Amino acid sequence: MNEALSAETISIAGHGGDEIEAYLALPVGSGQFGSVVVIHHMPGYDSATKEITRKFAAYGYAALMPNLYHREAPGASPDDAAAIARANGGVPDERLVGDAGGAAEHLRALPGSNGKVGVIGYCSGGRQSFLAACSLQLDAAVDCYGACVVNAPPAGMPLKVTPIVGLSKDLSCPLLGLFGADDQYPRTRRDRRAVAGAPGAGQAARVPHLRERRPCLLLGQPARLPGGGGQRRVGEDLGLLRPLPGQVRGSHVHLPNGDHQDQRKRQGR
Repeated sequence: MNEALSAETISIAGHGGDEIEAYLALPVGSGQFGSVVVIHHMPGYDSATKEITRKFAAYGYAALMPNLYHREAPGASPDDAAAIARANGGVPDERLVGDAGGAAEHLRALPGSNGKVGVIGYCSGGRQSFLAACSLQLDAAVDCYGACVVNAPPAGMPLKVTPIVGLSKDLSCPLLGLFGADDQYPRTRRDRRAVAGAPGAGQAARVPHLRERRPCLLLGQPARLPGGGGQRRVGEDLGLLRPLPGQVRGSHVHLPNGDHQDQRKRQGR
């Protein structure tokens, strides 16, 4: 890992040509690089997800996180912007595809880009990563504990979204799903595997075994993949330029009412 990197807030063209805020992190050094569109979780465009974006750059990727809530609350704090977006039912699917597509095009146009772009999303962004991979031409996708891909949101959850597992026939790239055994949405192993293994999938989707001891896995956990010949880093298996970042410990649980809770608090620590 070379931790030399640069990071800044920029503007990119999103859905419909709208100018939206985005956070860009770039590796420092010579040579070509693969790129990653980072889709933030429902709590928003915050410091934690910016740290993840920088982590990709530290491992040699260009990483770009669009602010999906920019239109609702430009300049607002992540908490305030997320509250407004949640009250509105979340980000419309069509707009998400446009914003993710704009981010991917920005990354491909960067000097040094090798033209390969993957997408990774967390929480609501996991579902959106799946959506992007089925709607755009991408080279890799990772769904980190995204709910509402297979089933509709439960009663009381504010998201106005519908299941999208039927889009798997249009999957443009390999897809990796990472889910927590304690998570309630998606609830069952069958549902989690359906995210990346629905009949008619356009690509050979790959889902790692589920870890029973952690609520959620974030990025870069070595995963044993079917037919993969042992443990490999996600990025190596999905064909990006360099391995994905090393393990980041997760502490994120989906609750029945749509809230999120820190695992240590949940356990009374």
